[in-house]
Amino acid sequence: MTAEALTTILIAMLGGAIRVSTPFIFVALGETLTEKSGRINLGLEGNLVLGAMVAYAISFHTGSPWLGVLAAGFSGVFLGLMHGSICSLKKVNDIAVGIAMMSFGIGVAFFFGKPYIQPSAPRLESLPLGGWASNPALQQALEINPLFIVGILIAIVMWWALANTRVGLVVRMTGDSEPAARAMGINPIKVRILATAAGGFLAGIGGAFLSLSYPGSWNEGLSSGQGLMAVALVIFARWNPLRCILAALLFGAAGALGPALQSVGISQGYYFFNAAPYILTLFIMVAATGSNSARAAPGELSIAK
Repeated sequence: MTAEALTTILIAMLGGAIRVSTPFIFVALGETLTEKSGRINLGLEGNLVLGAMVAYAISFHTGSPWLGVLAAGFSGVFLGLMHGSICSLKKVNDIAVGIAMMSFGIGVAFFFGKPYIQPSAPRLESLPLGGWASNPALQQALEINPLFIVGILIAIVMWWALANTRVGLVVRMTGDSEPAARAMGINPIKVRILATAAGGFLAGIGGAFLSLSYPGSWNEGLSSGQGLMAVALVIFARWNPLRCILAALLFGAAGALGPALQSVGISQGYYFFNAAPYILTLFIMVAATGSNSARAAPGELSIAK
């Protein structure tokens, strides 16, 4: 492989990592917040898909993609409130409810989204941050969607808030020890419902990126399981919002590996390289078993018990 081909692959992976990682960032941050409160939400795949459909529909009807992003977030809040409320009932399993909510969200999105498969909606404009580069490929790779920057800012704010604010302390205490939270006069049910709703809001915005930026259309195969992979990503990041950014970029780069190799004419094993994010997810889940990852998990999660 020549140096030019290697450079092309690295630039393609850089651009792909930024694009592909953006929905991962939002879903992972949403799941991190939810799990910090002591609840697992496997239904974020449904939030992601429903958010993508709602964002595309609102953008199509209003002509404003940012209104679509906001609407996608509130669709995630709707599913999050449902999930949190159902899980608050006695003898209800979080995992089972999450799977049911995932199916529900995807089903609603497919049912109401059929009229929007063909029409074209206004998309989110990218910021050309590569104007300083002389390489056209690098310029294209550095056309960054504003939601990528927003996701990084949210991760920084969340990391700071969890460590330095009363709200963050309440969320962490609820997730680490429900009896301790109750002893301090905190209502764990209320905290978890609100945390799950906020996590759903972030996941919905991640879905808006899929339909309004990359790949930039609405169809029924849009998500490809990114909501479920975010659970592994959160474990890999050890429930740290800043590490979620790095983990999302790693997943994004893995997802961009196949197209990057194809761009230089390497097509052998293309489908294998396209499966890299799923293989990475499997390795992370296996590595997390019996490792120190469980020690960093909130005490009320089943992974820590």
